Amino acid sequence: MKGLTLPRMAKACGARLVGTVSDDTKEVMGIVTDSREMKKDFLFVALTGERVDGHDYISDVFAKGALAAVSERKVDAPGPYLLVESCREALRKIAALYLEMLAIPVVGITGSVGKTSTKEMIASVLSQRYRVHKTEKNKNNEIGLPLTVFGLRDEHELAVLEMGISNFGEMSRLAEIARPDVAVITNIGICHLEDLGDRDGVLRAKTEVFDFLKEDATVVLNGDDDKLCTIREVQGRRPYFYGMGETVPQGAAYEKKLIFADGIENHGLNGIDFDLHLPSATHRVHVVIPGGHNVYNAMAAASVGLAMGLSETEICAGIEAARTIDGRTNLIPVHDYLVIDDCYNANPMSMKAALDVLSQAGGRTVAVLGDMGDLGTEELQIHYDVGVYAAKKQIDVLFAAGERTKELVRGVADHTDGTEVLHFDTRDELIKALVPFVRPGDTILVKASHFMDYPRVVEVLTK
Repeated sequence: MKGLTLPRMAKACGARLVGTVSDDTKEVMGIVTDSREMKKDFLFVALTGERVDGHDYISDVFAKGALAAVSERKVDAPGPYLLVESCREALRKIAALYLEMLAIPVVGITGSVGKTSTKEMIASVLSQRYRVHKTEKNKNNEIGLPLTVFGLRDEHELAVLEMGISNFGEMSRLAEIARPDVAVITNIGICHLEDLGDRDGVLRAKTEVFDFLKEDATVVLNGDDDKLCTIREVQGRRPYFYGMGETVPQGAAYEKKLIFADGIENHGLNGIDFDLHLPSATHRVHVVIPGGHNVYNAMAAASVGLAMGLSETEICAGIEAARTIDGRTNLIPVHDYLVIDDCYNANPMSMKAALDVLSQAGGRTVAVLGDMGDLGTEELQIHYDVGVYAAKKQIDVLFAAGERTKELVRGVADHTDGTEVLHFDTRDELIKALVPFVRPGDTILVKASHFMDYPRVVEVLTK
């Protein structure tokens, strides 16, 4: 890894280098926090978690060829290690050092809903010109972001980094690593309210990123969001705003959207067509991923493409080439039915968007839903409201598990007499009833917050 020698990393994180270093110019070949991923000449950072203490594996990683380790306490190690006060802080500081030394452009993405799908769309667009490294899976937090950064190599020309938070101060720590050249905020929604309080709190937490932008950075904002549209300027520069139609929302601090979309034709599970209005011309674009919310993702990606100097032809090609990933509106044909795997996580906005997609399917529609977490004092009312939404979408069958979804079920029952509703206390009880219930022609949406572990439902349905 370019420039990452032990003395340089020690200086960056204020560490004391303990033990003998045979060659202080040697660069580490990789950095891991999981001893099972150790390879020759890698650096091991000994994180302490709820169930596992990485310090217990320091001897093991040297046996596997580790160049060095990072430790919060003195250990009897068979090789050199960096002694630090906090391994988590050291991980962040080394990541910031590495990204700074690589000196490549960084696109940072945050928001309440749509971060991952927007990240995929942006990466697809930028890949039309650049060799892009992007956040994989859920590596978007204070451990995941550094690990994503450590995946960068000399061949990469640009980094697209997703930044996920749940409390104040977290965005500052992430943005201090990323130092974005382009910062994207997709929306300000109802999530993480237990710590952030309300949507104004969410806005304050997300916009901490503005304090760590590179000089002359570009900010890309959803101009239809009632909170984001009030941002007049960042570091003396006007943001790029995008949204549906030319109309500017009431109370907006801007006068005109840089990019807007209209002429939408929704083809259900076969994707969506729309007119994308860019500064020089209007283009008819097709997105293969279902769901109207992907028009917003496309506009965000187009805005980033413009900020990075891509042509409008490259931007449109990148949008049309975008694909989804596991757990994010991923359509999985199974025998004679279809599973919509959208189970990575859930909040009210994403749950409603997923129900929109399901409602456009042919045949019997089955929503397999679970609890949403971290919604604060109004969580039961929020679940009820999602149930009302599902009823209005005329979903044929609802399978639900969890304590909070009892309110979701009540919301469905209060607003329809046509939806068949089945509630279970646990996910495993739901699975046992669901498997024999499925019949040919069904379209089955699977969605819940991460702690419900609904990937197991997808696994059973698709095996």
